[in-house]
Amino acid sequence: MGWLWFGCFKLRCRKSTSTVRPDQNKGKDVGVEGFVRKFRWEEIEVVTEDFSRVIGRGGFSNVYLANLSGSGQGQGAVKIHAGGDRLNQVFRQELDILLRLHHHNIVKLLGYCDDLEEGAMVFEYVSNGNLQEKLHESEVLSWKTRTAIAFQLAQAIEYLHEKCTLQIVHGDIKPSNVLLDENFNCKLCDFGSAKMGFSSTVQSPSCSRTKQLMVGSPGYTDPHYMRTGLACKKNDVYSLGVIMLELVTGMKAFCPERGQVLASIVAQDLREIGEHGAEEKVAALVDPRLSGQFDLEEAKALLSIAALCLHQSFTVRPSASQIIQTFREKITSIHFLVSHDKDYGYNAA
Repeated sequence: MGWLWFGCFKLRCRKSTSTVRPDQNKGKDVGVEGFVRKFRWEEIEVVTEDFSRVIGRGGFSNVYLANLSGSGQGQGAVKIHAGGDRLNQVFRQELDILLRLHHHNIVKLLGYCDDLEEGAMVFEYVSNGNLQEKLHESEVLSWKTRTAIAFQLAQAIEYLHEKCTLQIVHGDIKPSNVLLDENFNCKLCDFGSAKMGFSSTVQSPSCSRTKQLMVGSPGYTDPHYMRTGLACKKNDVYSLGVIMLELVTGMKAFCPERGQVLASIVAQDLREIGEHGAEEKVAALVDPRLSGQFDLEEAKALLSIAALCLHQSFTVRPSASQIIQTFREKITSIHFLVSHDKDYGYNAA
């Protein structure tokens, strides 16, 4: 499947169709075409052929394949979510965030429908499944592909944390929320847990010392957040570190058989690598399915970055921009280019 989880909620759309500038009246970043379309509900029914093809499912939602050829977009993905007052509030918050985003490693919002009873969000269709499927269920990703995905994901996080008008914490970075296109370029998705408008930490209103508001997924959620309920950028950095471990080792973030998370399983090895170099430890940690087809120094660099991302003290963890700088210095399999908008592209060929 080429799709996973986006937030949208059942609301009934107005009878008119219009386009909205993503930055209209709110200082938002402008999308590629400068506009996001407002759909009528009847149009959503038409483009999904009455919701005939489900391409993704969530706890409260379905994602449907859409034919957007009439608007020149080709295929799209439409997510419909069960409504309710609280979910409607979450929908509005997520829509407000998505309207601000324009980055080649973040899935693109093409349109939405936001009436009071039924509604949807319309996204670009990303055709090659997600990182969870590709890394753990279907095939062996090459070393260059793995390093490129790690770098692109770091780029997406840097954009959210440091380059948006209002800084954004994603809150649920995990492989199933990293979609892949036909060239294995990554597209970060699912902003249902995202928070914006702060630069360091925010106490969730429904959190207390005795009852934490838990979001995220086992193995990826920052222990600092679990202890304190404080949402901050370094939560995303922690999750990125876990994904880097997965990309290097091929192991899953949580091992049910051992009842342990990956960060704990490899913690001692990471310490030895950090203190002594321990190249034999590095080689032993790399996914055996690669059959030795990897760069040892790059693997060591990725594991070192991951170790910093997973540091128990969130103040010690690097920023996304620092991670990207380390990539540019130490991951030579990616050829870095500077594009016109100052974002760093890559070529893993």
